[in-house]
Amino acid sequence: MIYLDNAATSFPKPPAVPEAVFDFMTRVGANPGRSGHRLSVEAERIRYEARERIARLFNHADPQRVVFTANVTAALNLVLLGMIEPGDRVVVTGMEHNAVMRPLRFLEQRGASVTLVDAASDGTVNPDDIARALDTPTRLVCTLHASNVIGTIVPIGDIGRICRDRGVPYLVDAAQTAGCVPIDLQRDPVDILAFTGHKGLLGPTGTGGLVISPAFDEKLIRPLIFGGTGSRSEEEYQPEFLPDRFESGTANIAGIAGLSAGVDFILSRGVDAIRAHESGLAGLLIEGFTAIEGVTVYGVSDPARRTAAVSFRIAGADNAVAAHRLSEEFEIMCRAGLHCAPRAHKTIGTFPEGTVRLSIGPFNTAADIDAALAAVATIAGK
Repeated sequence: MIYLDNAATSFPKPPAVPEAVFDFMTRVGANPGRSGHRLSVEAERIRYEARERIARLFNHADPQRVVFTANVTAALNLVLLGMIEPGDRVVVTGMEHNAVMRPLRFLEQRGASVTLVDAASDGTVNPDDIARALDTPTRLVCTLHASNVIGTIVPIGDIGRICRDRGVPYLVDAAQTAGCVPIDLQRDPVDILAFTGHKGLLGPTGTGGLVISPAFDEKLIRPLIFGGTGSRSEEEYQPEFLPDRFESGTANIAGIAGLSAGVDFILSRGVDAIRAHESGLAGLLIEGFTAIEGVTVYGVSDPARRTAAVSFRIAGADNAVAAHRLSEEFEIMCRAGLHCAPRAHKTIGTFPEGTVRLSIGPFNTAADIDAALAAVATIAGK
């Protein structure tokens, strides 16, 4: 079996990830911050170590400003629904995932306004277009870091500097880049980074969160969930300090333990090394596709300007049928359709049919790419 669906969920995981989940469930099992016994203290140590590792991965100074949520969708909803009020304006690009577009359309129905900055058909975003959009008062700019459909990387550093100059907060959806593309929050003026644990960070599903810049006032975001935090229990009001402001209720500590192990693997291997490995394989895949008659690849061709998610179509072939054949005949796991990003497919001209997507991870090999190219060539020839 060849797994090329890492943009949906990475697989396999480093062995330390399931081991960390199992160790927590069998050795610790307690609730962090709720009790004073040693198992509760150990659970909190595990959670804090995860915050430290995530902060180090993104070159962020304060682990306490790492907030855990159930996934990147919950993290994005926390910011959008907790910050945007009727009359507010949000600027996004034409490549966004439904994790951003659906809460924004909900807010739009309640009086907010959404401005879409067009992207090119290869998914590239011009920061100057963002700057022009900010000539109108804006509450928030939100962009992805890279497209989950075609992998094109957005210049978040340039956009962040524009936003910082204009005094507009900048939220980045790093679902496709955290762990596989270098992100430096000391260098790039990103106010809020939303991440998921189960993709490039190699952790379990049900994990994700926010990294909030010290330059951003977290009180601008209203919590969506209120309740027990294990802190200030004598008060009936939600704590205002991070991370407790946004972390009510019992956390998925087993999942966070696994996520911490995944991030530790990335730190030990190095994001640059992972990036080089995946980019090299993506380059081989794109180059191979150009030699197959009837195959169209979407996005920029330069692997340095994209992630290792590669979308394509085969002339005369239904995307779902092609993906099914890749799975059933060739044991190649991939994804077809709209990838929960209809706006992106409208931008690149593949709506409503969508594409077939092969997405490479750190454990794929050149042999996997050769096998995928041979399988696609066979399907294209029939």
